[in-house]
Amino acid sequence: MSNPEELRQAVLDRLSQVIDPETNVDIIRMRLIEDLTVSKEGQVSYKFRPSSPLCPIAVPLAQEIQKAVAEVDGVIEQDFEIVGYLQSTELNQILQEFMKQYRK
Repeated sequence: MSNPEELRQAVLDRLSQVIDPETNVDIIRMRLIEDLTVSKEGQVSYKFRPSSPLCPIAVPLAQEIQKAVAEVDGVIEQDFEIVGYLQSTELNQILQEFMKQYRK
């Protein structure tokens, strides 16, 4: 997919299937994804803001988000950041390691 807008919409569609188990609402409607951009080469960049600074499910939810984005045809790489979370620096490091298995 070389059209960034189509790829962006495909990513949003896939992310709308990721449900926050605490609220039973998808992460797009909850506005947990910020600054989503997509390049024509297939690089996706976004920020994930957990619903609270101490969100108990931030790690598994972040992993589910990363897997969902990786599953979208045309995505070759993700650049993501966890923001608004008490231990965001540590969590970002953990998730960088986790994503190595999904690099194409």
